[in-house]
Amino acid sequence: MEDTLRGAGPEPGQETLRSRLVAAGVASKAVEVSASRTPTGLEVDAVEAAVSSGTECVVGEVRDGRVTVTVLPLLADGRCFAGDTR
Repeated sequence: MEDTLRGAGPEPGQETLRSRLVAAGVASKAVEVSASRTPTGLEVDAVEAAVSSGTECVVGEVRDGRVTVTVLPLLADGRCFAGDTR
């Protein structure tokens, strides 16, 4: 995941991250991506993408061109993020 997100550029948008993960072989329904803009239209400081492995979430964050990847537990509803990320 780290290489896939790193290749998206220093400030990738929501759809860029989603399309790169799908192109890398992740099922579209399994991908969750945080918003790349605030409700007022401003760019966010970081964009995160998550993929469920069935029991855990692999979460990658892109902030200022740097990528951080971590593994976290699924939420109670079986998703990686709370809110609208699809």
